[in-house]
Amino acid sequence: MEASSYVRAGQFKSPWRVLAGILLRSRDTQALRARRKSDEIEQLRRLNQQQQRDMAKANAELAEQRFQIAQLKIENQRLRQQPPVLPHDPPLPNHEFGPKMISVCVNLAMKVGLRACINSMEIVMDWLEVNVRLPVWTTVRTWLMRLGVAALEAPVEQADDWIWMADHSNQIGQEKALAVIGIRASNLPPPGVAIRHEDVRLLMLEPAVNWKTDDVAAAYQRLAEKASHPLAVITDGASELRDSVETLRNQRKNTILLSDFKHFAANVLKKVVGGDERFLEFTSQTGRTRSAIQQTELAHLTPVSPRPKARFMNLSATLQWANMVLWHLAHPHSAARRNITTSRMNNKLGWLRDYRDGILRWSRCQDVVSAAVTFVNEQGLFRGAADRLAEILASLTMCETSRTVAERLLEFLRDHELKLTDDQRLPLSTEILESCFGLFKQLERQHSKGGFTSLLAAFGALLKPATADSVRQDFARVSVTQLRTWVSDNLGTTLASKRQTAYAECKTTA
Repeated sequence: MEASSYVRAGQFKSPWRVLAGILLRSRDTQALRARRKSDEIEQLRRLNQQQQRDMAKANAELAEQRFQIAQLKIENQRLRQQPPVLPHDPPLPNHEFGPKMISVCVNLAMKVGLRACINSMEIVMDWLEVNVRLPVWTTVRTWLMRLGVAALEAPVEQADDWIWMADHSNQIGQEKALAVIGIRASNLPPPGVAIRHEDVRLLMLEPAVNWKTDDVAAAYQRLAEKASHPLAVITDGASELRDSVETLRNQRKNTILLSDFKHFAANVLKKVVGGDERFLEFTSQTGRTRSAIQQTELAHLTPVSPRPKARFMNLSATLQWANMVLWHLAHPHSAARRNITTSRMNNKLGWLRDYRDGILRWSRCQDVVSAAVTFVNEQGLFRGAADRLAEILASLTMCETSRTVAERLLEFLRDHELKLTDDQRLPLSTEILESCFGLFKQLERQHSKGGFTSLLAAFGALLKPATADSVRQDFARVSVTQLRTWVSDNLGTTLASKRQTAYAECKTTA
């Protein structure tokens, strides 16, 4: 055995100690590998156990979520079987409805009209399957009028920086309503933001037959006693509105009189563009074209209807129509000309080609006015306003006529700048007041051409949306009896009442 081993060992060239070292190192290496494998196996076993625990937890959570989903489905099914419930809204004292219902109705009426308001509410309630009693439209009308009188008679904050915007509104008949809205200079929106309805408040609304200078001056004085003397008054070109400001200057000599920029710009257009004989021919031909094509296959190309009392404040729509038709005349394959023969197009609208140069020139003037009005509405009046506007208009004055318009507008601004101190910034437009008149006519609908009615009392309610809180406060201040007193004192016998009397007398005697 030993001899045999000796013989085998003798076959190696390395000494015994080297072979022993190699074998020992090999043994240690294999032992280290074995330990590492054991550690890996233990880690995998632990990981497997953790994953099994996580999986069991996830399965438990999934089962819980499935249970909750099942519960929600049951609850959803139960809720579907129950009709929706309106918010808690207990009636106001001596009323059948709560302030939330009142605010919803009046806000909706301001958007869609009095009768349509209730019709809309009925449709929504039917869809919700809610059986609830709704007011009649005449009740909503009374609510609006109470809110309007409350807005008009609310106390005015005493301050020395009130800015008044005054104008007349008239329909048919002799009556005019003098409206004055106000905003404090310290509450003006920042530059770049135009004044909104909710930024102003109604200070005065007085209908009357005679509004001469003395009458307006007396009204201004009454308002000054209520709201303090204004820092500035903005009016259009009406002499009775403008000249009456001198009465205010007797008590406050630094009261600033400003003229509405948009009205001035419209007057400039009237003189520059309206004085052009070619424009008068264009306007006349536009009217004839409207009558000729409005019931034909060319009806979609009918000119816009003019507004005789404010033609040059709404000239842009007519010029946009002219430019649109000129484009289609130059593009015979446009979709708008489908099913229209070339001869019909040329026969009815081809005349516009003869006015191409004029339309381009008038459009440039309108672009100058539009840019200037936007600037004044958003930036207001301040020292340096004319220079700022001149930079904007430089790229728009591309002909002699448009430069004339721009020069007159800039001259107007420079003259008004001199009325301000270096740190003052004031509005120079009554457009927000014109917009208020528009809201009122929208509320009146077809009755806007029938003379003032008692609905005039609702004017002040149109500036801000009603809320449940504002309804509570305003109804606590103004009762139905007080509303009727206001209507009786300010309107008396309306034109609508006189008309009804005339028909009634004729009927009884016939």
